[in-house]
Amino acid sequence: MRELELIGEIEQLLAAGDPRAAGRIVRGFGDDAAVVRGPGYAVTSIDTLVDGVHFRLGQLTTAEVGNRAAAAALSDLAAMAAPAGEAYVALGLPAELGGEDTLALVRGLLETCAACGATIAGGDVSRSATLTVTVTVVGWVEDPGVLVGRDGARPGDVVVVTGALGGAGAGLALLEGRADSTALPASVAAALHDRYARPQPRLAAGAVLSTLGATAMIDISDGLASDARHLARRSGVRIELELAALPLDDGVAEVAAAVGIDPARMAATAGEDFELCACLSPASAQLATVEWSRRSAQLGTLTTVGRVLTGDGELVFADAGEEPLAGYEH
Repeated sequence: MRELELIGEIEQLLAAGDPRAAGRIVRGFGDDAAVVRGPGYAVTSIDTLVDGVHFRLGQLTTAEVGNRAAAAALSDLAAMAAPAGEAYVALGLPAELGGEDTLALVRGLLETCAACGATIAGGDVSRSATLTVTVTVVGWVEDPGVLVGRDGARPGDVVVVTGALGGAGAGLALLEGRADSTALPASVAAALHDRYARPQPRLAAGAVLSTLGATAMIDISDGLASDARHLARRSGVRIELELAALPLDDGVAEVAAAVGIDPARMAATAGEDFELCACLSPASAQLATVEWSRRSAQLGTLTTVGRVLTGDGELVFADAGEEPLAGYEH
């Protein structure tokens, strides 16, 4: 498929757009630049996924690559409690990647964006030696005071995480053959695969945590052991977590045993769960518990995993012994 033909096919996929953005996007695909009428303050993040570094095409379909690329970028908006607006996509395509595979990738991007209320408003296509997907996302807020950064945690806060951890790392271990998927119930193995291949950004959870007064927040992309340390350093506090308190996805214990690692350590270090880690005052944490109980079908679970103390940027796992824990290093 030649470049102009491919671009035409992509434009057809995107033509329907998102009706929620119809009044905001003045001009989208078809011109040299998109024109967007912003309702207030723009919240912008960019993520790049590279074959062989962030995924391997032999393990994932191109649609799943699109899912992951969109989710990684949109999760950054969730971490700041910003609703999704527009997405802009740049594709670096190797010569051996066919047109249908490329369109499947775009469909994967569309699927995740649509689920999160984001509209793909522009992009670029180029030849590349390696499949590379870059996604820029923009969220919009009228009041920047609703946004949650990494630098507001205070001594006395409690630390919570949404959902369960370790599933993406366990799913990757299954894909790489380090653990046997047939040793698990088929539904559990499939769920672990999806935790890695089709992550779901927690935009709704981020918005609720902001409303309830979260003082600091981050998405768990590189592993809790690394991401919580960012909160500690940016806030200038000491964060103390408990490995035993970490909520585990179904199947993580079995996969961790197969690869010879403690399940809680896998949950703390594997990363790419794209859940949220937030700090809340004790009173706000109590309100959050009530809200999560009331809206569990939409929000999932919320678990207290630690506390914030006076300090100078340290993160410790109180029950991890002397061995330091760390997540993914770029």
